[in-house]
Amino acid sequence: MLARAARGTAALLLRGLNILIPVLDRIRYVQSLKEIVINVPEQSAVTLDNVTLQIDGVLYLRIMDPYKASYGVEDPEYAVTQLAQTTMRSELGKLSLDRVFRERESLNASIVDAINQAADCWGIRCLRYEIKDIHVPPRVKESMQMQVEAERRKRATVLESEGTRESAINVAEGKKQAQILASEAEKAEQINQAAGEASAVLAKAKAKAEAIRILAAALTQHNGDAAASLTVAEQYVSAFSKLAKDSNTILLPSNPGDVTSMVAQAMGVYGALTKAPMPGAQDSVSSGSSRDDQGTDASLDEELDRVKLS
Repeated sequence: MLARAARGTAALLLRGLNILIPVLDRIRYVQSLKEIVINVPEQSAVTLDNVTLQIDGVLYLRIMDPYKASYGVEDPEYAVTQLAQTTMRSELGKLSLDRVFRERESLNASIVDAINQAADCWGIRCLRYEIKDIHVPPRVKESMQMQVEAERRKRATVLESEGTRESAINVAEGKKQAQILASEAEKAEQINQAAGEASAVLAKAKAKAEAIRILAAALTQHNGDAAASLTVAEQYVSAFSKLAKDSNTILLPSNPGDVTSMVAQAMGVYGALTKAPMPGAQDSVSSGSSRDDQGTDASLDEELDRVKLS
């Protein structure tokens, strides 16, 4: 589509069939209404933190009003290119170096808005602007690389310290659980041991009580005292034969060889304990004491003679 301006009248021809008078009329401007791509040359710009950058871009625009584009500005493309460069330097001066890399999209949008506000009277509309390359000085590039490496080392150190902390926490928690389990096991063991010892003591007490009961029943029978005297004599002889075997300190009676006196003394103690007066039982004990003493003394003398001979 072509828009033609007649010489001298400054009027655009209408679409369709147009007749030009030779010599008098001629085509002065030809404007394309398609989207135009313009490369913005590389230029230097200074950021907010005083870093000089080399930056270029691509500009996409379209002529919306051919009359204004023809008579509003001498060279529309050159004018828009210069406006894009000056706007880009102005916008870069508002940002630091780090924000330039992070906010490229917002920077492009700001440049497009600034161009559209200024190029509205030219009949041109900027569709979009894209930054192609950003070149930083070598020293700044090296410092940025060092900063990136330091940040990575920092992250690695932080991760390593967190791993060490988690490992220490896990080890401490494991030791804590182990101590708790060990104490619980020791507690259960002590409880079981105490229960076993109590059962053993109870069983021993029951056995001893049963033995005492059987012994008491046996002593009440005929010749029970003689049997008790014999047992005491045998135990005395057995204990006398083991003197000075386990220790070199011994205690001996005044007449250790007199078995009869020792047995008589033991039986006297036993008789004193068993024949102690009890309420309601003194008469029954004294009634049969004479007959039992005679038979008991005879049997005791025979057993004592046998022990002496052996």
